[in-house]
Amino acid sequence: MRVEAVIMRPLVTEKSTLGRELHNEVTFAVDPHASKHDVRRAVEQLFSVRVADVRTMRMHRKSRRVGRFVGRRPEWKKAIVRLAEGQSIEFFEGV
Repeated sequence: MRVEAVIMRPLVTEKSTLGRELHNEVTFAVDPHASKHDVRRAVEQLFSVRVADVRTMRMHRKSRRVGRFVGRRPEWKKAIVRLAEGQSIEFFEGV
């Protein structure tokens, strides 16, 4: 799997921001077929950091309703990456 195709986008939520500040963790939405080893390799190569731990979880699809029409949101995969001591990734450098 190509390194650029593994990480789709960073997730910026209240919970991921707390994990970033307290535990040096960064959260990403990743390709559903990517393994923990793929995520580790992609983060280390793209951001030039050392990764201490990777946790992944599948986020199940949810039903959404608009009037009488029912649709579904897609399934996706989330990865929580704990960086080694002293490492960091800056997404919003100007803020």
